[in-house]
Amino acid sequence: MAISTRLALRTTALAFSAALVLAACSDGGGGSQGNNSESPGTAKAGSGTQVTVTETEYALKLSRTSFTPGTYTFTADNAGKVAHALEIEGPGVSEAETKTIQGGEKTQVTVTLEKGNYELYCPVGNHKGLGMEQQIEVG
Repeated sequence: MAISTRLALRTTALAFSAALVLAACSDGGGGSQGNNSESPGTAKAGSGTQVTVTETEYALKLSRTSFTPGTYTFTADNAGKVAHALEIEGPGVSEAETKTIQGGEKTQVTVTLEKGNYELYCPVGNHKGLGMEQQIEVG
């Protein structure tokens, strides 16, 4: 086989391999938001004011307590030992939920908050009933 033919085959194989790796690593454009469905109140992942929600057995601790209307990215930081997630409900926000993560992992959900009251909680099992819920007021 000629050297130029072998070089062309190698180049094609490398390009194909690179395309496969990129496709496998792609998240489909949904960013790091746990729930990729677009619904009212959700915004592009990673945008807005950053808020860390530390999750443990069985409590939520927010990095801030004062909220004004706007876009927020909530980072759920599972500092516990069991699986947790984060869901946000309130005016104009529905189905804003992260994926379920294990201890030591983090995930994000980005929402646009209007003036009003919101509930943040862990939707895994009975975690909400065990105390993993937090009310916030935006205004």
